[in-house]
Amino acid sequence: MSAPIIIAIDGYSSCGKSTLAKQLANVLNYKYVDTGAMYRALTLYLLRNQIDIHHPEMVASALPQIHISFGLEPNSQEQFTILNGENIENEIRVNSRVASAVSTVSAQPEVRKFLVKQQQEFGKEKGIVMDGRDIGTVVFPHAELKLFITAEPNIRAQRRLDELQEKNQDTSFEEVLANLQKRDLMDTTRADSPLVKAKDAIEIDNSNLSREEQLNKVLALIKGLNGQSV
Repeated sequence: MSAPIIIAIDGYSSCGKSTLAKQLANVLNYKYVDTGAMYRALTLYLLRNQIDIHHPEMVASALPQIHISFGLEPNSQEQFTILNGENIENEIRVNSRVASAVSTVSAQPEVRKFLVKQQQEFGKEKGIVMDGRDIGTVVFPHAELKLFITAEPNIRAQRRLDELQEKNQDTSFEEVLANLQKRDLMDTTRADSPLVKAKDAIEIDNSNLSREEQLNKVLALIKGLNGQSV
Protein backbone atom coordinates (compact mmCIF):
# COMPACT_ATOMS: atom_id res chain seq x y z
CA MET A 1 0.00 0.00 0.00
CA SER A 2 1.46 3.34 -1.06
CA ALA A 3 1.80 6.08 1.52
CA PRO A 4 -1.12 8.53 1.36
CA ILE A 5 -0.45 11.90 -0.23
CA ILE A 6 -2.06 15.32 -0.45
CA ILE A 7 -3.50 16.29 -3.84
CA ALA A 8 -4.03 20.04 -4.21
CA ILE A 9 -6.25 21.20 -7.07
CA ASP A 10 -6.47 24.89 -7.93
CA GLY A 11 -7.97 26.77 -10.85
CA TYR A 12 -10.67 29.08 -12.09
CA SER A 13 -14.35 28.72 -11.21
CA SER A 14 -16.47 26.28 -13.22
CA CYS A 15 -13.46 24.34 -14.52
CA GLY A 16 -14.63 21.07 -13.04
CA LYS A 17 -12.17 21.05 -10.15
CA SER A 18 -14.69 19.59 -7.74
CA THR A 19 -15.77 16.89 -10.19
CA LEU A 20 -12.15 15.81 -10.68
CA ALA A 21 -11.44 15.95 -6.94
CA LYS A 22 -14.47 13.76 -6.16
CA GLN A 23 -13.46 11.25 -8.83
CA LEU A 24 -9.92 11.03 -7.44
CA ALA A 25 -11.13 10.69 -3.86
CA ASN A 26 -13.42 7.86 -4.93
CA VAL A 27 -10.75 5.96 -6.89
CA LEU A 28 -8.05 6.44 -4.24
CA ASN A 29 -10.38 6.08 -1.24
CA TYR A 30 -9.23 9.52 -0.02
CA LYS A 31 -11.06 12.21 1.87
CA TYR A 32 -12.43 15.03 -0.28
CA VAL A 33 -12.79 18.66 0.80
CA ASP A 34 -14.49 21.25 -1.40
CA THR A 35 -13.08 24.55 -0.11
CA GLY A 36 -15.29 26.53 -2.47
CA ALA A 37 -18.28 25.09 -0.64
CA MET A 38 -16.79 26.32 2.64
CA TYR A 39 -16.52 29.89 1.33
CA ARG A 40 -20.03 29.69 -0.11
CA ALA A 41 -21.42 28.39 3.18
CA LEU A 42 -19.77 31.20 5.10
CA THR A 43 -21.12 33.72 2.60
CA LEU A 44 -24.61 32.27 2.94
CA TYR A 45 -24.45 32.72 6.73
CA LEU A 46 -23.49 36.39 6.34
CA LEU A 47 -26.27 37.06 3.83
CA ARG A 48 -28.90 35.27 5.91
CA ASN A 49 -27.92 37.26 8.98
CA GLN A 50 -27.78 40.57 7.08
CA ILE A 51 -24.13 41.15 7.87
CA ASP A 52 -22.57 43.74 5.60
CA ILE A 53 -20.02 41.78 3.56
CA HIS A 54 -18.22 45.01 2.65
CA HIS A 55 -17.27 45.66 6.31
CA PRO A 56 -14.44 43.26 7.28
CA GLU A 57 -14.79 44.06 10.99
CA MET A 58 -18.45 42.98 11.00
CA VAL A 59 -17.61 39.86 9.02
CA ALA A 60 -14.74 38.95 11.36
CA SER A 61 -16.96 39.33 14.42
CA ALA A 62 -19.41 36.80 12.96
CA LEU A 63 -16.83 34.07 12.30
CA PRO A 64 -16.95 32.41 15.75
CA GLN A 65 -20.66 31.68 15.16
CA ILE A 66 -20.00 29.76 11.95
CA HIS A 67 -19.38 26.01 11.93
CA ILE A 68 -18.89 24.23 8.61
CA SER A 69 -18.61 20.48 8.12
CA PHE A 70 -19.45 17.82 5.54
CA GLY A 71 -21.71 14.79 5.39
CA LEU A 72 -22.44 11.94 2.97
CA GLU A 73 -25.82 11.09 1.47
CA PRO A 74 -26.59 7.51 2.63
CA ASN A 75 -27.73 6.24 -0.76
CA SER A 76 -25.52 8.04 -3.28
CA GLN A 77 -22.53 8.70 -0.99
CA GLU A 78 -22.51 12.23 -2.45
CA GLN A 79 -20.91 14.77 -0.13
CA PHE A 80 -22.98 17.69 1.12
CA THR A 81 -22.08 20.84 3.04
CA ILE A 82 -23.38 21.48 6.54
CA LEU A 83 -23.68 24.97 8.02
CA ASN A 84 -24.37 25.02 11.75
CA GLY A 85 -26.10 21.65 11.54
CA GLU A 86 -28.13 22.36 8.38
CA ASN A 87 -27.61 20.75 4.99
CA ILE A 88 -27.23 23.78 2.71
CA GLU A 89 -25.64 22.03 -0.30
CA ASN A 90 -28.37 22.87 -2.80
CA GLU A 91 -28.76 26.46 -1.67
CA ILE A 92 -25.07 27.34 -1.99
CA ARG A 93 -25.03 25.91 -5.52
CA VAL A 94 -28.04 27.73 -6.95
CA ASN A 95 -28.37 30.91 -4.87
CA SER A 96 -27.33 33.76 -7.21
CA ARG A 97 -26.73 36.12 -4.27
CA VAL A 98 -24.16 33.71 -2.88
CA ALA A 99 -22.49 33.39 -6.29
CA SER A 100 -22.27 37.17 -6.60
CA ALA A 101 -21.00 37.79 -3.07
CA VAL A 102 -18.58 34.92 -2.46
CA SER A 103 -15.54 36.55 -4.10
CA THR A 104 -15.98 39.69 -1.99
CA VAL A 105 -16.18 37.59 1.17
CA SER A 106 -13.34 35.24 0.28
CA ALA A 107 -10.99 38.15 -0.45
CA GLN A 108 -11.00 39.17 3.20
CA PRO A 109 -7.86 38.11 5.14
CA GLU A 110 -9.72 37.18 8.34
CA VAL A 111 -12.09 34.93 6.41
CA ARG A 112 -9.23 33.20 4.62
CA LYS A 113 -7.27 32.74 7.86
CA PHE A 114 -10.37 31.27 9.52
CA LEU A 115 -11.04 28.71 6.78
CA VAL A 116 -7.43 27.91 5.88
CA LYS A 117 -6.83 26.80 9.46
CA GLN A 118 -9.76 24.40 9.21
CA GLN A 119 -8.60 23.13 5.81
CA GLN A 120 -5.11 22.40 7.11
CA GLU A 121 -6.61 20.41 9.98
CA PHE A 122 -8.47 18.24 7.44
CA GLY A 123 -5.17 17.35 5.77
CA LYS A 124 -3.04 16.49 8.81
CA GLU A 125 -3.16 12.75 8.16
CA LYS A 126 -2.85 13.13 4.37
CA GLY A 127 -4.89 10.87 2.08
CA ILE A 128 -6.88 13.91 0.98
CA VAL A 129 -7.94 15.68 -2.21
CA MET A 130 -8.73 19.36 -1.82
CA ASP A 131 -9.76 21.87 -4.46
CA GLY A 132 -9.99 25.64 -4.38
CA ARG A 133 -8.02 28.75 -5.31
CA ASP A 134 -4.99 28.66 -3.01
CA ILE A 135 -4.58 25.03 -2.01
CA GLY A 136 -1.18 24.48 -3.58
CA THR A 137 0.14 27.93 -2.72
CA VAL A 138 -1.19 28.60 0.80
CA VAL A 139 -3.09 25.70 2.36
CA PHE A 140 -0.73 22.87 1.35
CA PRO A 141 2.41 24.39 -0.22
CA HIS A 142 4.20 21.05 0.28
CA ALA A 143 1.51 18.87 -1.31
CA GLU A 144 2.94 15.90 -3.20
CA LEU A 145 0.81 16.63 -6.27
CA LYS A 146 -0.41 20.08 -7.32
CA LEU A 147 -2.76 20.59 -10.26
CA PHE A 148 -3.90 23.82 -11.86
CA ILE A 149 -7.11 23.35 -13.86
CA THR A 150 -8.23 25.75 -16.55
CA ALA A 151 -10.56 25.95 -19.56
CA GLU A 152 -11.76 28.50 -22.09
CA PRO A 153 -14.14 31.09 -20.51
CA ASN A 154 -17.00 30.35 -22.93
CA ILE A 155 -16.75 26.64 -22.23
CA ARG A 156 -16.72 27.24 -18.48
CA ALA A 157 -19.76 29.51 -18.76
CA GLN A 158 -21.67 26.92 -20.79
CA ARG A 159 -20.87 24.20 -18.26
CA ARG A 160 -22.08 26.40 -15.42
CA LEU A 161 -25.24 27.34 -17.36
CA ASP A 162 -26.01 23.66 -17.99
CA GLU A 163 -25.57 22.96 -14.29
CA LEU A 164 -27.95 25.77 -13.30
CA GLN A 165 -30.55 24.80 -15.88
CA GLU A 166 -30.52 21.22 -14.58
CA LYS A 167 -31.57 22.75 -11.26
CA ASN A 168 -34.30 24.83 -12.96
CA GLN A 169 -32.50 28.13 -12.44
CA ASP A 170 -33.60 30.80 -14.92
CA THR A 171 -30.52 32.62 -16.17
CA SER A 172 -28.74 33.40 -19.43
CA PHE A 173 -25.35 32.54 -20.90
CA GLU A 174 -24.40 36.23 -20.83
CA GLU A 175 -25.22 36.54 -17.12
CA VAL A 176 -23.25 33.43 -16.26
CA LEU A 177 -20.24 34.54 -18.32
CA ALA A 178 -20.28 38.01 -16.72
CA ASN A 179 -20.36 36.44 -13.25
CA LEU A 180 -17.41 34.17 -14.10
CA GLN A 181 -15.39 37.07 -15.46
CA LYS A 182 -16.10 39.11 -12.34
CA ARG A 183 -15.03 36.22 -10.11
CA ASP A 184 -11.88 35.63 -12.15
CA LEU A 185 -10.89 39.26 -11.77
CA MET A 186 -11.49 39.29 -8.03
CA ASP A 187 -9.82 35.92 -7.47
CA THR A 188 -6.66 36.85 -9.36
CA THR A 189 -6.27 40.41 -8.07
CA ARG A 190 -7.16 40.13 -4.37
CA ALA A 191 -4.38 41.14 -1.99
CA ASP A 192 -4.60 38.03 0.21
CA SER A 193 -3.85 34.64 -1.39
CA PRO A 194 -4.75 35.48 -5.00
CA LEU A 195 -5.41 32.72 -7.50
CA VAL A 196 -2.05 31.90 -9.07
CA LYS A 197 -0.51 28.74 -10.43
CA ALA A 198 2.05 27.31 -8.01
CA LYS A 199 5.50 27.03 -9.56
CA ASP A 200 5.46 23.25 -9.20
CA ALA A 201 1.82 22.75 -10.26
CA ILE A 202 0.92 20.81 -13.39
CA GLU A 203 -1.49 22.76 -15.58
CA ILE A 204 -4.35 20.93 -17.29
CA ASP A 205 -6.56 22.72 -19.83
CA ASN A 206 -9.68 20.57 -19.96
CA SER A 207 -11.52 22.62 -22.61
CA ASN A 208 -11.48 19.62 -24.94
CA LEU A 209 -11.17 16.79 -22.45
CA SER A 210 -13.96 14.56 -21.21
CA ARG A 211 -14.20 13.92 -17.48
CA GLU A 212 -12.86 10.40 -18.00
CA GLU A 213 -9.91 11.63 -20.09
CA GLN A 214 -8.98 14.18 -17.46
CA LEU A 215 -9.25 11.61 -14.66
CA ASN A 216 -7.05 9.11 -16.50
CA LYS A 217 -4.48 11.83 -17.18
CA VAL A 218 -4.23 12.65 -13.46
CA LEU A 219 -4.20 9.01 -12.37
CA ALA A 220 -1.22 8.51 -14.67
CA LEU A 221 0.52 11.44 -12.96
CA ILE A 222 -0.14 9.93 -9.54
CA LYS A 223 1.17 6.56 -10.67
CA GLY A 224 4.40 8.26 -11.71
CA LEU A 225 4.99 9.78 -8.27
CA ASN A 226 7.78 7.66 -6.82
CA GLY A 227 6.10 4.50 -8.02
CA GLN A 228 2.73 5.22 -6.39
CA SER A 229 0.16 2.50 -7.10
CA VAL A 230 -3.35 3.48 -8.14
